[in-house]
Amino acid sequence: MDIRLGNGYDVHRFCEGDHVMLCGVAVPHDKGLDGHSDADVGMHAITDAIYGALAEGDIGRHFPPSDPQWKGAASRVFLAHAVQLATQMGYAISNIDCTLVCERPKVGPHANAMAQALSEIMELDVTRISVKATTSERLGFTGREEGIAAIATAALVRP
Repeated sequence: MDIRLGNGYDVHRFCEGDHVMLCGVAVPHDKGLDGHSDADVGMHAITDAIYGALAEGDIGRHFPPSDPQWKGAASRVFLAHAVQLATQMGYAISNIDCTLVCERPKVGPHANAMAQALSEIMELDVTRISVKATTSERLGFTGREEGIAAIATAALVRP
């Protein structure tokens, strides 16, 4: 059996807005996230983790930010592409683990909805998807509430 692990990391700064997209869920907040697409840091980290496990680069390689067609794109497009690529290469996604790093908004009340949204996009059982959060104890840019970071790990298997 061929087992591959990939890591993903993403960061987006806060901007004007009334919600943030996190793992496919619009979470009410007094700010938005700034990015070329919808700036869903969780979904971007997961997508990069899958690409990493496949040794296929990152989101920017597949969806260059210099290409205006991706301006404002829903991050589900990127994630679906990574999942499709894994399938085409003969891999199944075994599990996903994503940690969102922020002081606010509070992720806990939305974590189950996020896992469910990811499950639907990835066509992966929700019990194989972990979405959780931590703070940075008011340290660094996330602690100063300047933005949100996300880290993710993807485990892929091929018989």
